[in-house]
Amino acid sequence: MLVPLSHNQMDFACSHVVCNWMSGTMVTGLSSTLPGTVRDSPLPRSRSVNDHDYDNRISVIPRPAQALVPPPVPPRHFDSPAVKQPQATAGPPPVPPRGVEGNWMSPIKANVNVLLINVGQLVDISKASSIQSNQKPVYCAKCRAVMSTVSNLQSQQNANVWCCEFCGAENPLSGPGVRVSRHPHLQRHCPGRDVLYVEENHGDYENLEDMLVVFCVDVSGSMSVTSEVTAGNAMRSPTYISRLQSVQDALYKAISSILQKSPHRRVGLVTFNDEVTVYGDGTSAPVTLRDWALLDYDHLRQQGETYSTPHCIAECLQFLTKRVKELREHGATALGPAALVSVAVASQYPGSKVIICTDGCANIGLGQLEQEQSYCAAPSPYFYSQLANYATEKGVIVSVMTFEGEDCRLAEVGRLADVTGGRINIINIGTVSTEIQSALGDNVMATRVMATLLAPDGVYFPYEDDEAHKLLRDIGNVTEGLEITFQFAVKPDKVESFQRRDRIPFQLQLDFRTRDMQKVTRVITQQRRVTTSSWVWAGSLNMNVLGVHCAQLCARLTMEGRVLEAQNLLHAHQDLLKDISKQRPSPREESVYGNWISTMSTICEDLTTDKKETKETRSLQDHPSSSVTDLSDEAANVVYQMKRARSVSGNQKKAETMNC
Repeated sequence: MLVPLSHNQMDFACSHVVCNWMSGTMVTGLSSTLPGTVRDSPLPRSRSVNDHDYDNRISVIPRPAQALVPPPVPPRHFDSPAVKQPQATAGPPPVPPRGVEGNWMSPIKANVNVLLINVGQLVDISKASSIQSNQKPVYCAKCRAVMSTVSNLQSQQNANVWCCEFCGAENPLSGPGVRVSRHPHLQRHCPGRDVLYVEENHGDYENLEDMLVVFCVDVSGSMSVTSEVTAGNAMRSPTYISRLQSVQDALYKAISSILQKSPHRRVGLVTFNDEVTVYGDGTSAPVTLRDWALLDYDHLRQQGETYSTPHCIAECLQFLTKRVKELREHGATALGPAALVSVAVASQYPGSKVIICTDGCANIGLGQLEQEQSYCAAPSPYFYSQLANYATEKGVIVSVMTFEGEDCRLAEVGRLADVTGGRINIINIGTVSTEIQSALGDNVMATRVMATLLAPDGVYFPYEDDEAHKLLRDIGNVTEGLEITFQFAVKPDKVESFQRRDRIPFQLQLDFRTRDMQKVTRVITQQRRVTTSSWVWAGSLNMNVLGVHCAQLCARLTMEGRVLEAQNLLHAHQDLLKDISKQRPSPREESVYGNWISTMSTICEDLTTDKKETKETRSLQDHPSSSVTDLSDEAANVVYQMKRARSVSGNQKKAETMNC
């Protein structure tokens, strides 16, 4: 059955595929600003050697807007009136003069070939029962594309053959699950453009309430720092509470909330200072890990995975509350070992959560980020990437909360939340409870999510390691509202052949496991028209898609140390979004996306002020897995938020269908 996709599930930035964009045309400086941005002195622009007559120009049409067609070519001047005007050709129109006559258009420096996917909606199979198929997907033997309504099926020598629209391979169609007749209209028997394939679940029933919430709390000496919560007057003195007291109060409220909403949910407690203490549900004697154990990854993991499963909150409320009340602050900060044990405990049930609350930099055991004693191992930020991958594999979502005014090295520790789909926040004693409640509300909708995007041979994905026409992205855990973007382009030597085509296909494959451990594959196939003109009307571009893509990609490049690339992208999108706003004003979107660009520009500028091309910076660019160690906690918090940016209209339900 064909079910139309809404715009907020899978949306393209441009109505057509622009073939002749080249990365060499990226700008190197700012020329204009969006509302909400701070205008700096313009930096000189550099022209690319790739500029040519078909370098894609964006048309900013003066009001009132005319029909959405390429503007007419300005008349040419001829010396002799007898010379006839040249006849129009089938190719792209010539570029108009770059002088006064061409002031209403500017080169496209940003790639408008962008696709936004609302993964949070697509993995919610409860809303997609009408597109569920009883058959199994039919894969191309070469590129693993899935046969769909856009597939080219032919009858050859008494056999049905699918000529793959992505790689051109010929696939004989036979065997179980393939229902293709010899009728001339073979496409009628293909699966739809949005199909849900669900494997039969032969495992045991999984109770969705059978999940864990593990609170991982810092009880080091710095948690005794107090702040004023009530001002004093002539009658009484001001009231102060410590950071630990604020966390304890937040835990009381969180436990009570869980008891009311999900009384069968399990809750555990882990604390850390210069040792890690696993209290679990508080009903049994705590397990303490110290000294050499804090440096043994396998031992810590084994201790967590074999720890007795906590009872539900309704059964252990009194014991757990007592453990929280007895917490006292002292010692160092063994954050890494505590996080590992907490994730291991939570891994016993997919969809579980770990909420880490700390106010200091890890300085002892695995994952320490500062070296205080000579006998301690060297700082290793890579531990958090390893732990994040482990949590993702087990379907555990990790949220990280750090206290303001402290250097907790959030750029490294924040990887745990960034990769697993959790929250990253800087808190104070007044916001601890609110942030913990928000983290509790983030439920994992699917785990082990893998996205595969296929395009025809000749298309590639900029900023990705593989230049093939097939892109794989390991998403891991997915919570509600998650959006991701993909950018694509046509290889220069394939531009002419693509411009001779009317449409080209795209296919998204989402492989994931639901909360009840069902294996699901969702396949969405669409076709997009190819523009044969050099013109793109600014008003036809989708600011939501471009704004989210700019924020996510620039944040990702910044965390990888590729700051100069991020700056170039910011400059390009700033100009483009300004042109779009002239044609189709949207104050709310302009303000939000303009502020995003301004904030990211400031962060990138701060990172390159003192050392633009030092040996250390070049080393970071050579090793994409490295983080930008110069990022403050505040800057890292913003960058991580941008990596998970959502469109302004992401929560609005649209009933319109996509015109493909």
